Amino acid sequence: MRRPALAALLLLIAGGPAFAFDLQGHRGARGLMPENTLPAFAKALGLGVTTLELDLGMTSGGQIVVTHDPRLNGDVAQGPDGAYVGADAPLIRDLTLAQIQTYDVGTLRPGSGYANSYKEQQAIPGTRIPRLADIVALAEKAGAADIRYNIEVKVDPTRPELTAERADFTQAAVKEIERLGIADRTTLQSFDWAVLMQAQQIAPGLQTAYLTIGRGRIDNLQRGRPDASPWLGGLDIDTFGGSAPKAVAAAGGKIWSPFFRDLTDEELKAARDLGLAVIPWTVNEPGDMATLIERGVDGIITDYPDRLRAVMAEKGMALPPAYPVQP
Repeated sequence: MRRPALAALLLLIAGGPAFAFDLQGHRGARGLMPENTLPAFAKALGLGVTTLELDLGMTSGGQIVVTHDPRLNGDVAQGPDGAYVGADAPLIRDLTLAQIQTYDVGTLRPGSGYANSYKEQQAIPGTRIPRLADIVALAEKAGAADIRYNIEVKVDPTRPELTAERADFTQAAVKEIERLGIADRTTLQSFDWAVLMQAQQIAPGLQTAYLTIGRGRIDNLQRGRPDASPWLGGLDIDTFGGSAPKAVAAAGGKIWSPFFRDLTDEELKAARDLGLAVIPWTVNEPGDMATLIERGVDGIITDYPDRLRAVMAEKGMALPPAYPVQP
């Protein structure tokens, strides 16, 4: 059986042993704990994952924090008065770190679509938005010296006013990754490929993962349209016959992370032929996990690391070690 491409990549990066399959805890373990928080990452470490997947925002003072949305999320964030923030909640870019940490992000808003979708998520009242440095400190506390990070820079090229300016944000994110000493264990990912192209220029040794989705309102490939997608850093997917793997390779990527329902056998083969590792997102049902493993993907990003571990165990696959830790 062919050794997956990612294992070879990890061996090259780390210069040491690597697991042949990359089990990534999405936003820590979103299905089980409040997303992108210390409890979520502690849960993922305690279960045993290869990689902690997380999202970055940048505050008004240039601090790098771990949060998915450009604004405080109305289904997640409660102010000091206990009320959930509304749709016009402040932008992360307009808040200081001290202001951000006055909000409680540990309990989903009862009755919300989010709460109904993640009924297993445990509420942890009093949980705050952490810094990237806090996540790294947690892993060090756990003794997880081999844990990897898959870090997404969250910017929207169609609405740049929502976040810190792309070039500044990318530069600050890379600088913080390097300052924390995790660059050799980090992949930088984004739907905005210009972020990744810039990162490849300023830190050529940093691994990058190209996120794609070819459907719905967040379609960043935009096949068959007159103009190039603003998400692809100046590339036009139609120049590559609509092939996402070919476009990723042309951009200088080594890892392709498609929405899992978009992954066809044809494009999986194309990725293989181009030497790309393939790590689909966000896969939560055991049947889908098993099918993707059988098809030969190099890893899976999931809200439920416990489910993916169970599927891997059933298939006799090597499991990453667990690192129990208190947040």
